[in-house]
Amino acid sequence: MKQVFFLLSFALTAFTVSGQKVSGILKDGAGQPLNGATISLMKDSSVVKLAVSSEGGQYAFSDVPAGNYKIAASHVGYQAAFTSIAVTDAAITVPELKLEKSAAELKGVTVTARKPIVEVKADKMILNVEGTINSAGSDALELLRKAPGVMVDKDENLSVSGKNGVQVYIDGRPTPLSGQDLASYLKTLQAAQIESIEIITNPSAKYEAAGNAGIINIRLKKNKSFGTNGSLTAGYSVFEQSRYNGGISLNHRNKNVNLYGNYNYSDNTNQGGMDIYRTVLDSVFDQHGNTIFKNKAHNIKAGIDYTINKRSTVGVLANGSFSNQAARVGSQTVISYQPTGAAQRILMADNTSDGKRDNLNLNLSYTYASGKGRNLSLNADRGTYQIDNRQLQPNVYYDQTGQNKLNSVTYEMISPTEISIHSLKADYDQPFLKGTLGFGGKIAAIRTDNDFQRYNVGASKELDRDRSNQFTYDENINAAYVNYNRALKGFMIQAGLRVENTITEGRSIGEKFDGSAYQPSQSGFSRNYTDVFPSAAVTFNKNPMKIWNLTYSRRIDRPAYQDLNPFEFKLDEYTFQKGNTNLRPQYTNSIGLTHTYKYKLNATLNYSHVQDIFTQLIDTAERSKSFISKQNLATQDIFSLNLSYPFMYKAFTSFLNMNANHSAYQADFGAGRKVDLDAFGLTVFSQNSIKFGKNKLWTGELTGVFIAPTIWQGAFRSEAMGGIDLGLQRQLLDGKGTVKLGMSDVLGTFRFKGTTDFAGQVSRVNARWESQQFKLNFTYRFGNSQVKAAKQKAAGLEEEAKRVQSGGGIGINQ
Repeated sequence: MKQVFFLLSFALTAFTVSGQKVSGILKDGAGQPLNGATISLMKDSSVVKLAVSSEGGQYAFSDVPAGNYKIAASHVGYQAAFTSIAVTDAAITVPELKLEKSAAELKGVTVTARKPIVEVKADKMILNVEGTINSAGSDALELLRKAPGVMVDKDENLSVSGKNGVQVYIDGRPTPLSGQDLASYLKTLQAAQIESIEIITNPSAKYEAAGNAGIINIRLKKNKSFGTNGSLTAGYSVFEQSRYNGGISLNHRNKNVNLYGNYNYSDNTNQGGMDIYRTVLDSVFDQHGNTIFKNKAHNIKAGIDYTINKRSTVGVLANGSFSNQAARVGSQTVISYQPTGAAQRILMADNTSDGKRDNLNLNLSYTYASGKGRNLSLNADRGTYQIDNRQLQPNVYYDQTGQNKLNSVTYEMISPTEISIHSLKADYDQPFLKGTLGFGGKIAAIRTDNDFQRYNVGASKELDRDRSNQFTYDENINAAYVNYNRALKGFMIQAGLRVENTITEGRSIGEKFDGSAYQPSQSGFSRNYTDVFPSAAVTFNKNPMKIWNLTYSRRIDRPAYQDLNPFEFKLDEYTFQKGNTNLRPQYTNSIGLTHTYKYKLNATLNYSHVQDIFTQLIDTAERSKSFISKQNLATQDIFSLNLSYPFMYKAFTSFLNMNANHSAYQADFGAGRKVDLDAFGLTVFSQNSIKFGKNKLWTGELTGVFIAPTIWQGAFRSEAMGGIDLGLQRQLLDGKGTVKLGMSDVLGTFRFKGTTDFAGQVSRVNARWESQQFKLNFTYRFGNSQVKAAKQKAAGLEEEAKRVQSGGGIGINQ
C-alpha cells in the first residue's frame, strides 16, 4: 500500500526550485506601452511561464531558475518579437521589446496553424479529430471507442472512467437517444463531418445536471473564413464488408452574414456477431450469432447567422439525419443437458430487422454581448424523431443432429416510435463583485409514443394481444441555476447551484384475457420530484507551472424511456429484453483533484459515489429463459487516476493518456440474488504522428489503445482488449488536397469478452465487430482560404432530453 501512495504522490506533486525575478517592458513601434500582449518565457522550445503585459506595458516572471532562456512577445495585429536572456543569481531586467504592426494585418494570409491532437483542460479533454489520419473513414462511434478514457461495451453503451452515465451532445445540443438508437445515430456521423470531441468531466451549474460521468460533446465542422469556400470529401473502406462516404461543405461569410451548410452521405455495411455460453439449472445454452448490419444515411446541416450590430446576432439552424437500416442476425443455439453434456436439440433463429431513423431539429437563437462583460443568450429548440422498426424472429427447433425439424414458432414485432421535444433556454452573465455572475433557466417538454405490436406468425399472422401495448411517456423538466466565478490573487473560484424540477408520467395501454374475453388494460406511473445540484471548483495558479484544481459536483441520471416499458423485445425464444417501471434515477457525488505541471503533465485523482446506479442484469424467467433488464444497484464507488502528457518536438507529435480506476458494486435483490463485485481498471491511449519528406508533405500516424480487465455495467467481468491503427497522409494540389490511407486494428485484437454470474445463471459473452478495415479518404478544399477576424457569437449550450432506447429487439443494431 505504501508503494501505491508513493506513486500517487509522485504523479500529483512537482519539485520546487527557487529562482530569480525576470521583468521587462513592452512597447509598440511608436514607443507607446502595449497592453494585453502575451509574453512567453521559453527554454529549449518549451514554454516555461506565461504573462500578460499591463497597461504600462510591464510584465514579470518570478522564481525563474538559473539558465538560458528566450522571451517571446506577441499581440494580435503585430509582428512577434524575441530576445535571449541568461538568468544567474540576480534579478534580470529584460531589454525593452518593441512590436511593429503587421503590414497586412493578416490580409491575404492563409493561416495553417496545427492544433495539438489532444488538449487537456481543467474541466475537459478535447480530441481534435480534424486532420488526424486514423480517423478518416471512421464514424463517430468508432472514434469514441478509441477516445481517451471512453469505453464502448458489447451492447455499444458508453462509459467514461468506469462510469456509465454519459450524455452525448452534438454541437452543444444533446441527442435525445440512448442505447442502440444512440449507437445507430453515431454510426451515421462520419469523421469527415467532425472537428473535435470534447469529454467534459466536470460540467458547471450552467449545464443540465444529467450525466454522472459527464458530457461527450461532438463538435461538427463550421468554416470561419470570410468569402465563399468549401470542401469535398470522399472515402472508401473495406475488409469483410465495403463502406462508402462522401460529402460537401459550403460557407459564405461577410461582415454581417454567415451562411453555411453541408451534406454527407454514407453507405456502410458492417459484419459482427456475438457468442453466449449460458448455464442455468440443468441446461446449457451454447449460442453463436453472426450479424450483417447495413446503414444508408443522409446528414444535412444548414444555418444562417446575421449580425444586427456589433452587439447583437440572431441565428437560425436546421440539421437532420435520415437513415435506412437493415440487419440480418443468424443465430444457432445448442441446448444440452448439463449433467451429461449431451445435446438435446438445436434452436435456429435467423432474425431480420428493417427500419428507419429520421431526425430533424430546428433552433432559433439570439445573442447579445455588451462589450462590458454583459452577455445574454436565448435559444428556442424543436426536435422530432421518428424511429420505425420491423423485426421478423423465427425459432426453428431441430433434434441433436440438426437434420430433423421438431417444431417452430415465429414472431413479428412492429414498433414505431415518435419523439417530440420543445425547449426554451436563457443564459445571462455580468460582472459582479470583481468576478462574473451568471444565471439562467430552461423549460423542456418531451413526449415519446411507442406502439409495440407483436404477432404470432403461422398459417396466418395473429396479433398477440397479451404482449402488445402502446407506451407513452411525458416528461417536463424546469430548471434554474446561478453560477459565480472570480479570479483572486493566486487562485480562482467557481461555485454554482442548479435546481431541477422533474414531472414524469408513463402509461402502458394494452389488453388482458380475463378467462372469457380480452379486456382493456392500463397501467402507469407518475412522479414529481425536485433536486438541488451544487458544483464548485477552486484553481490554485500562483505558480503557472504548477496549477492545482479541486472540484465537486452532484449529478443525476434519469431512466431511459424504453427502460421503463414493461413489455418484451425478443432475440429468440430463450432470450429477451423487458423494461422496469420501478427504475429510479441514479445520483452521483464526485470530488476531484487535478495537477497541471508546465502546461503539459496533467494528473487527476477522482472519487465518485453513485446511489441507485443503473445496471444491466441478465435474469431468469420460466426456469431457463433469460431476460435482460435494467435494475438499480444499491451503490457504486469509483476511485480513478488519470495521467496525460502531450509531447511535440519539431515534426513529431505525441500524446499519452492513462486512466486507472477501482470500482465496487453492491446490491441485494433477495432470494440469493446478490451483486458484490469490485475490480481494477486500466486504459492506456497513445496517438503519435510525424511529418517527413520534402516540404513535410507526408505524415505518418500510429494510434494504440489498451483496456485491462474490468467490470462493465455492474455485472460483467470483462477481459483485456485493445488495438493498433496505422495511417499515412499526403498533401496534394498546393495544399488544397489531402489523401489518407489507413489500417485500423492491425492485429485484430479489438474484441469484447466477459462473464456474469447472477441468480444461478452463469453467462460467457464474446462480442465482435468489423474493427479491421483498410481505409482510403480524399479531401479537396476550394474557394477563399483567407482568415479575417470574425465576430463569434457566444451560443449557449442546449440540453434536450436524452433517454430513448431502441424498440426493435436486442442485438439487432450491431
